[in-house]
Amino acid sequence: MDHIVYQLLLGALAGWLAGQVMKGRGFGLIGNIIVGVVGAVLGSFLAGAVGLSLGSGLVGSLIVAVLGAVVLLAIVGVIKKA
Repeated sequence: MDHIVYQLLLGALAGWLAGQVMKGRGFGLIGNIIVGVVGAVLGSFLAGAVGLSLGSGLVGSLIVAVLGAVVLLAIVGVIKKA
C-alpha cells in the first residue's frame, strides 16, 4: 500500500513540474497524478530505449517521470494543434 501512495505522490509532483515547464501552471491534483504516472511509464520506456540509467532512487525516478511527462505534454500539444 505504501508503494502505491509513493507512486501517486511522485506522479503528482512530476505532473506539476511538467506543467510548470510546459505551460507555466499545473493541472489540478488528479490531472497532475495522471500526467505524472503516465509520464513516468513513458519516461521509463524512453530511458530504457536510449540506454539512460538514472538509478532507482527518488531523484532518478522523479527526473525520469518529469522528462516523460514533458514528452507526453509535448505530444498532446502537437495533437491538439493539428
